[in-house]
Amino acid sequence: MHDGPIIHYFVDEAGDPVLFNSKGRILVGEDGCSSFFILGKLDIEDPLQLATDLDALRADLLRGPYFKNVPSMQPENRKTALAFHAKDDLPEVRREVYKLLVQQNVRFYAVVRNKHDLAAYVQQQNERDVVYRYSQNEQYDLLVKELFRKLHHMAEQVNICFAKRGSKPRNQALRRALEKADAAFAEDFGFNHPATNTVTSSTPQHSAGLQAVDYYLWALQRFYQRKEERFLDMIWPQVGEVHDLDLVEDGRRGVFYTKQKPLNLAAFEKK
Repeated sequence: MHDGPIIHYFVDEAGDPVLFNSKGRILVGEDGCSSFFILGKLDIEDPLQLATDLDALRADLLRGPYFKNVPSMQPENRKTALAFHAKDDLPEVRREVYKLLVQQNVRFYAVVRNKHDLAAYVQQQNERDVVYRYSQNEQYDLLVKELFRKLHHMAEQVNICFAKRGSKPRNQALRRALEKADAAFAEDFGFNHPATNTVTSSTPQHSAGLQAVDYYLWALQRFYQRKEERFLDMIWPQVGEVHDLDLVEDGRRGVFYTKQKPLNLAAFEKK
């Protein structure tokens, strides 16, 4: 998005890495189990200003009579009254949040995993190696590596805030995944990644940046899960890159979508 001494990334997921039930049956695509697992990062020019803007919008919505009796707007329900979350927010709220976000100086990047293809791969691995076991955390870390293996910034310092997953902090594992991304970058481009990474984890309630990246992920997820492109169209001017890891084009697996090559239903359904 920009060159500068410090870059701020906020990272979250859409969907989940679940593939099987406890007996090994594939759950992908069934109710409660997504068909895609998406990891996204949002490069935010001014996280403090974004937090101020989102807080002001929330306060304005809570003040008015229109949402007075809406359950999600009550603090005790721990939803919109505390943090914006696209899945939980009312459509009227969601529209106001998107109107605010598209005015911000941000850039969104994502990697997408088709879980049907991933489940087929895991089954093939199980046939070849009886001790192989699929790991959700390993899959998440693989997507971290893919998300950060390209040079999306030029900076001395990169602050990366991950959304917390589960009850146990995984900052060390995430740092290792980022180290692998740096190694992959050096192998791909012939020189070392120039920035130093600082890794933290937080929750949307305590991070406006995580609230924001959730909205961008939700728009992309709606496209993949429901073939609904209006939300993706709205944010696309702020998209740096979407990397579909499993889509095949011209005999090669993995397709990159950018401003020059937009992701939309017309392009997607040709594959």
